[in-house]
Order: sequence, then C-alpha cells, then structure tokens
Amino acid sequence: MDENFDLTYKLIFRKYYPNLLFYATRLLGADEAEDIVQDVFVELWRRKDTIEMGDQILAFLYRSVYSKAINLLKHKMVEGNYTAAMENIYKRKMEYYQPDHSEVIKRIEDQELRKEIQNAINELPDKCKEVFKLSYLHDMKNKEIADILGISLRTVEAHMYKALKLLRGRLSHLLFLIVLFSIKG
Repeated sequence: MDENFDLTYKLIFRKYYPNLLFYATRLLGADEAEDIVQDVFVELWRRKDTIEMGDQILAFLYRSVYSKAINLLKHKMVEGNYTAAMENIYKRKMEYYQPDHSEVIKRIEDQELRKEIQNAINELPDKCKEVFKLSYLHDMKNKEIADILGISLRTVEAHMYKALKLLRGRLSHLLFLIVLFSIKG
C-alpha cells in the first residue's frame, strides 16, 4: 500500500504540477502560486492514509489550490487594508477561476479525458482497433466495415464486442466522466 501510494503520488505530482502551477499563477503571483501548489502536495502527502487516489484526485487538487489561494487573498486583504475596488477585483478573479465553474479547468480536464480514451483505444489489438475506429470515429455501419475490410459481418461484430469489452474494463474508472463527455459533445 505505502509503496503503491509513493509511486502514484510521484506520477500525480509530475502529471499535474505544471497545470496546477499555471492555474495558481492566474489566482496569485508566481512566487505565491508555487508555495500554494507545494502546500497542496504536502497536504496530499500528509493525508496519504485517508485520501483516495482515484479519478477524483484532479478535482481535489484544483479545489485545494483554489481554497488555499482564497485564504491567502483574504488574509492579504485584511492585512493590507485593501480598498473596496481591490477587493472587488480579487472577488471577480476568484469567481472566474472557481474550479467548479471555470472553463479553463474544464478544458484541461477534457484534454486529459480525451488523451486517456485515445490511449485506451490505441491499446486495443490491431483488428479490434481498426473496426472500432471505423465504427465510432468514422460512424460506419458494421456491414460497411465488413465490406471495406473484406471480412464477414460476424467477424466485425466479434471485433466490436471484444473492443467494447476491453475498453469498458480499461476505462471503468472513467465511466461517469465518459457519459458526461459524450453528452457535452
């Protein structure tokens, strides 16, 4: 368990640190952003026995960065006795970059989701991959695929069944996100 967490933690750190730093920099200055992101990863490490490193980890990381940034800005406003105009600017900035509503975050997450789906498709056996791509990416009917590839309709159906079964297994942790992704267009 502990060794597995260490490996997962390192992978998550390498994969998401740059995007989180970019996000935090939009909320704060570059120096403060780096401190905030490092604090989030330190907190993640401290909570290693209680936190689930599943598919919700990215949302957790963004919300943590956002919360820490808000707290820092509130502290600075009180400490610096900011004018109402400055407080309003910070408030609007925070609303824009709020993780649950931000288009920036959605685009980053969509990109990650697409990449994971594409990787799963590319891991399919060659014939399954070819049949799946023709069906789902080129919107072809099974009969058309059979004619183009010179194989029987039953073989096309067998490849589709196998491809869907493998993808379902490979992407099961993303099932909810895939449904949302396909609905969004």
